[in-house]
Amino acid sequence: MKLWGKNTEVKFFTKSREFATPEQLFYTTDDGKYLAYWPKGYKGKKTTLQSRNSLIGNFTEKWCVDLLQPFAEKINAFAVQSVISEEIGLTRQSPADVVICKTKNTIQRPEDIIAIFEVKMSVVWNHELMVSNSKEELVCVGDYTTHQGNPGLLRSDSMLKGIGKSINIRVSSFKSSKIPIIILGNTPISKSYYEKVDHLKKCGIIQGFWSVNPSPRDGQENIKSTEDSGFLRMDDYGELLKNLKILLSDNREFFSGMTTKNDLGKIIEIANREKAYEEKAEKFLSLIRGL
Repeated sequence: MKLWGKNTEVKFFTKSREFATPEQLFYTTDDGKYLAYWPKGYKGKKTTLQSRNSLIGNFTEKWCVDLLQPFAEKINAFAVQSVISEEIGLTRQSPADVVICKTKNTIQRPEDIIAIFEVKMSVVWNHELMVSNSKEELVCVGDYTTHQGNPGLLRSDSMLKGIGKSINIRVSSFKSSKIPIIILGNTPISKSYYEKVDHLKKCGIIQGFWSVNPSPRDGQENIKSTEDSGFLRMDDYGELLKNLKILLSDNREFFSGMTTKNDLGKIIEIANREKAYEEKAEKFLSLIRGL
């Protein structure tokens, strides 16, 4: 399996051109060029392009299903798009983008969900559609540093939507406490989010922001990992598989609370009376969730 790259984006545009016009997929410059993004330094007339959003959104989610399906099969599970689980805040209006779960159904019980993946991907490189008579050719004209606007996880709204969705899942029910959540992207993240993503991982709200684009800057240096691995860039499919195995190898549990140190001390003391470590943990969780 190959990770995200320029060829993936060529495939998106090629497939989309079977039913969408160039004007629905590209910006049109004053001199008649069709471009995926406005180049930096462009001074001409600009228009807003919204029609591509739903197309790239559906394409990337389906692409992630195909990416995760071989791993899911190895653990006798399925990768499913647009999953609903009302008990943990995944509604028809806001389903999970991609889920690894025990059945093929789009409506899932929390106990059958193995992992949740929120997909925050977009077109990364700038592409020009060259049209000559009846022939079309797609040419890459630069990476994301050469065009206006930030793609994928470099957008603050994408980061905040991913964080907000994850928090909503966590606070909807204790039934989500055992389900890992990963934000899947195809770009690095901005420096202003380095500490935030590490903190989110330490707190257990989100288990990681993963980029599945090995070389978003055409071989130039870009971030591999934040200090505590809240963000990780996967450089090949084997590395993705390795991190998926680590993600699901342990029976972990999310917990949170805010109480006085006195009450917290009592909870720890009571939980410590249990014999085995897991029994202590179960007692602690039951007590802290009963506050």
